[in-house]
Amino acid sequence: MSDKFFYKGRQDARQHHTAYGGFETKASKKSGSKKYPLTLVVTSEARKQEIEAQVAEAKLYANISVDTREGAVQSINELTAILNKGGTVTTVKPPSRNDLCHCGSGIKFKKCCG
Repeated sequence: MSDKFFYKGRQDARQHHTAYGGFETKASKKSGSKKYPLTLVVTSEARKQEIEAQVAEAKLYANISVDTREGAVQSINELTAILNKGGTVTTVKPPSRNDLCHCGSGIKFKKCCG
């Protein structure tokens, strides 16, 4: 017998999506929450108090550490990204032809203001 026709089982064309890449399918990590606080580094105590006020005003949670070494760099990129994030933009849908007119006449839009 030839091993040419030996059934080895079905081989998947591609592997499972979590097996490669480290891609998390159920990721719900919201940075700035109690479970996943922001990690911020500042260079002075006065700046720490300012940042704490901003974090409290935005209702976020953060671990703020003070680095007083010479040449230390402030790292508050996570906070600025969250604070500068825009809100959801909603637009008013224009009336379609067969809707009632918005002027209140009770006539269809196509025969009144359209």
